[in-house]
Amino acid sequence: MQVNAELSLIPIGAGVSLSPYIAACQRVFEEAGLEIELHANGTNIAGEWDAVTAAVRRCHETVHAMGAVRITSTLKLNTRTDREQGLAETVERARQQLEEDGG
Repeated sequence: MQVNAELSLIPIGAGVSLSPYIAACQRVFEEAGLEIELHANGTNIAGEWDAVTAAVRRCHETVHAMGAVRITSTLKLNTRTDREQGLAETVERARQQLEEDGG
């Protein structure tokens, strides 16, 4: 099953700069061959259900291996059964609707 997901992962007690952890997770998702889109509060991920959830687990394992003793994450999942829809298409449809609505 295809899934679009949004992950926000926060290592607890890791200090102020989270960029090393974010970069490590981005590499995990890229190595898994997933469609990813980094944004200010997390990462959007698209791919097969098992590949996405396995990559999220590897991301946690990687961040723990970097020294983070505790991690809190928020994972949102979006699936549909009528067709596959990637990240770019989802955003583009919303932008089209805004244009049609005049703003």
